[in-house]
Amino acid sequence: MTADTQPYGGQAIVELLRRNGVDRVFTVPGESFLPVLDALHDAPDIALVVCRQEGGASMMAEAYAKTTGRPGVCFVTRGPGSANALAGLHVAAQDSTPLLVFIGQVPRGFQQREAWQEVDVSALFGSVAKWATDIQDAARLPEYLSRAFSTARSGRQGPVVLGLPEDLLFEHVEPIALGPATINQGYPAPRAMAQLSKMLNEAQRPLAIFGGSGWTADCRAQLQAFAEAHELPVATAFRRQDRFDNRHPNYAGDAGLGMNQELAKLLGEADLLIAVGTRLGDITTRHYELVNVPKARQRLIHIHPDPQEPGRVRVPDLAICAGVEHFAEAAAGLQAGPLPPERASWLTRARAIREAWQRPTQSPGPLQLGEIVAWLGQRLPPEAVISNGAGNYTLWVHRFYPFRALGSQLAPTSGSMGYGLPAAIAAKLAEPSRPAVCFAGDGCFQMTCQELATAMQYGAKVIFIVVNNGSYGSIRMHQDKHYPGRRYGTDLVNPDMVALAQAYGAGAARVERTEQFADIFEQAMTADRPFLIELVMDPSILRP
Repeated sequence: MTADTQPYGGQAIVELLRRNGVDRVFTVPGESFLPVLDALHDAPDIALVVCRQEGGASMMAEAYAKTTGRPGVCFVTRGPGSANALAGLHVAAQDSTPLLVFIGQVPRGFQQREAWQEVDVSALFGSVAKWATDIQDAARLPEYLSRAFSTARSGRQGPVVLGLPEDLLFEHVEPIALGPATINQGYPAPRAMAQLSKMLNEAQRPLAIFGGSGWTADCRAQLQAFAEAHELPVATAFRRQDRFDNRHPNYAGDAGLGMNQELAKLLGEADLLIAVGTRLGDITTRHYELVNVPKARQRLIHIHPDPQEPGRVRVPDLAICAGVEHFAEAAAGLQAGPLPPERASWLTRARAIREAWQRPTQSPGPLQLGEIVAWLGQRLPPEAVISNGAGNYTLWVHRFYPFRALGSQLAPTSGSMGYGLPAAIAAKLAEPSRPAVCFAGDGCFQMTCQELATAMQYGAKVIFIVVNNGSYGSIRMHQDKHYPGRRYGTDLVNPDMVALAQAYGAGAARVERTEQFADIFEQAMTADRPFLIELVMDPSILRP
């Protein structure tokens, strides 16, 4: 084979993406990886989505991974491009999402001279990514990319960053003789499952907390049946509400921001906690108060795909290193013995707590956000995708919207503002038949609102609901608590949201009263383009 017929580095990368099931790539183009862009030109089976800012591109890739169950892929340029992309990488790290970010790098001969836009990939991303490195040898591209896919998807999933020196992408390489990367997940040992079964059958007041990544519809159904058989109440971890049907009789509520005080009591009174997939982080445990560190008051069974996670913060009574899929398969084979007499009343109490909490509350003024969110729960099908970023408006969404299907919630556990808009676009591109609704505060929306242009370019008919209270509401709430009467730096002077959306070519309307919303939403559902609905909110209303 002559050099003219050998693939060059850019082509080799695209071929390796194809062999690992990648069908969409998100980017802001840069001259540092032009050979990859040229190779993508000849890859019609891999769609290219050109974004307006690298943070939006990496967030879209992260949300695409959550929606499809496959690694998200993002290409950005060095220096400022890679710094912008760090926002989505942090989401992927804290949300345990498989994400590959490729960074066009300065040529190898220029490295370590602080060349133009040079960045030290391992130093900048090493504390966030599971693996971050520069590739220095074109011949090793198959090795590096195979390891990248395997690392991103094995154990606790997460992001990987690969630097691509510009000159390497032009070099010719040998034809690729490599299939898709392997994925490694642990299986629960039979002895551990027997111990779990014994502990669960003995417990009077057990409670499960479902969270983490790596879920499938099948394993969710298996774990739902497991909960039913054992009369086990199930709470969901922070922003993991779609891990269990929120209308199921065994659902106890979400352990997140603004947690129901009655659910907090339930967590405290449980005599056994079964944590599946979740790390039991600070939000889910209300700053580690509900599940003590280093030893919980409750007996604790911790199931997690990372062997280093159980025991990292608190010592469990039983640790099981397993992916959620494999644990669900093993749990499906457990038989429930005669259940303790208190179990039925415990489950009834948990159900009542959740049902009371989901009734919409009333706020001052003509616009009732709780009623609007609850109405959407009735109007939208279970498979509809609801996304959000960060801010107090999310308290209404998480409390009053019933997440029913897996993949119906896209919300960053990292608490990243600006996430909801690019996430909803990615979800709509992944599955155009599913309704996609983004909630954003006025401050949150303006972090990534330029991606409205991306939605327009690719026909992503997302409905964006902007809750406008003219402030950084969650920050103002904490400011008022700690420094009453000294509000500073949290008020916003906003553009005309409707005019802004229309300038991008989207449909738009403003809602100031609850009764206006349903008709406007129906217009949005039938629109032939993205549609923004601005909800004018009284700035004094900061929580349900």
